[in-house]
Amino acid sequence: MATERATLGGGCFWCVEAVYLELAGVLSVKSGYAGGHVAHPTYEQVCGKMTGHAEVVQIEYDPAVVSYDDLLRIFFTIHDPTTPNQQGNDVGPQYRSIIMPHDAGQAEAAVRVMGDVTAAGIWGAPLVTEIKALDVFWPAEAEHDDYFNRTPWSGYCRVVIAPKVAKFRTYYGDRLKKPAA
Repeated sequence: MATERATLGGGCFWCVEAVYLELAGVLSVKSGYAGGHVAHPTYEQVCGKMTGHAEVVQIEYDPAVVSYDDLLRIFFTIHDPTTPNQQGNDVGPQYRSIIMPHDAGQAEAAVRVMGDVTAAGIWGAPLVTEIKALDVFWPAEAEHDDYFNRTPWSGYCRVVIAPKVAKFRTYYGDRLKKPAA
């Protein structure tokens, strides 16, 4: 099986990770940092808003099961791509909406899908999503991995992440991973 990678940032990486972990065809999701100028950044540095990095996820997926275009359509469903440097109460450049293509084909798809979303008037405001080629992906610290599934009782998970996961399940319920038999 040939796999591909996508790198997306739509606010807090815990939210984005939680959704894509449930999508059929996704093999893994890793939270991390990209788009900035500091090598090997830490969570604290990125939250300090001086590194230029966005919180992103890197998704390894099977394109025979889920297309890059579908990953992007889901991306534009699960976060607000109209507010610069903000998702809800999470404010700062690390929470910006960003698509980080790995190649020219992904860059073309990003432009095309953004055009489709704009033309459909889904959000009622201009998209501010940045498209910036991926340079380096810096994996986040291990404590960020699978955060929603490990801490579903936390306030942030219940108030912020759970509604995004529920929205994904509502709109894309037919695309969920099948439970192991």
